[in-house]
Amino acid sequence: MRILVLGHTGYLGTHVTERLGALRGARVHGGGRSPAADVPVDLAEDSADRLAKTLASVAPDAVVNCAGATGGDPVTLAEVNARGPAVLCAAMAVACPSARLVHLGSAAEYGPGTGRVPTAESSATHPLSAYGATKLAGTVTVSTSALDALVLRVGNPVGPGAPPAGLPGRVTRLLREAGRDPDAVLRLGDLSAYRDFVDARDVARAVERAVTAPGPLPRVLNIGGGDAVPVRHLVRTLADIAGFDGRIEEQGSGSARSEQVSWQCSDISAARTALGWQPSYALRDSLSALWAAAHPPPPHEEGERPS
Repeated sequence: MRILVLGHTGYLGTHVTERLGALRGARVHGGGRSPAADVPVDLAEDSADRLAKTLASVAPDAVVNCAGATGGDPVTLAEVNARGPAVLCAAMAVACPSARLVHLGSAAEYGPGTGRVPTAESSATHPLSAYGATKLAGTVTVSTSALDALVLRVGNPVGPGAPPAGLPGRVTRLLREAGRDPDAVLRLGDLSAYRDFVDARDVARAVERAVTAPGPLPRVLNIGGGDAVPVRHLVRTLADIAGFDGRIEEQGSGSARSEQVSWQCSDISAARTALGWQPSYALRDSLSALWAAAHPPPPHEEGERPS
């Protein structure tokens, strides 16, 4: 089975590539703009014709689109998150129309939760940011295409390798810099929002199921932890894992999205039914893995044996 993973060097793409690479009989190709890509693809720039020729040379049985922009100006977000899936669908329709497309969407497409009830795939979408709006545009393109395609709407990913652009990765960096100093102070914004956190390794496992499951499959499936967790709890748990002895201060407001979307949780029952998938990592396990990956033990001196 030939699988092309676009955005394979990104946070989720790395986990997805590793998981799919362990599939028996699978040959995984990494596609993207980085020098490490064995298949050069730029969804923000490539024409549909050029991408079709690239896809034809690979002849994939499945394409997984992990490429996406989480930050930047609206033009950058639109080029990658909206244009990218549209060009990909057009190219696949020409070069590999029978291949399955698994596209990573985002729970930000839903906007704020209503009535503190987990959000199902059939719920109305009201994104409140350019990021959420452009991700929704990509989802609409993929889910309405004639391809064998589905969108995995991912909650807030956490776990080993979380980038510093997101809160878990940023807090990990701050805790590493603070060390065990009892006078250290972590100054953060308002942490009162609730989010649905899901381990990146569980996302990768959902992608594996989506690639290999017999069809037809639902066009959109939520992939999350299934619980609304206070962001404050995540930060304090991570601080406990790090052995942080200082203070955590919440100053002013949080991010613009936290102010607009104070509570969010996905209903993941459809993924359980369609893919036999459910999250396997508890939040503390995910945060412990995040801390361990970012704070490895010092190497042993030559001749020294670990106790």
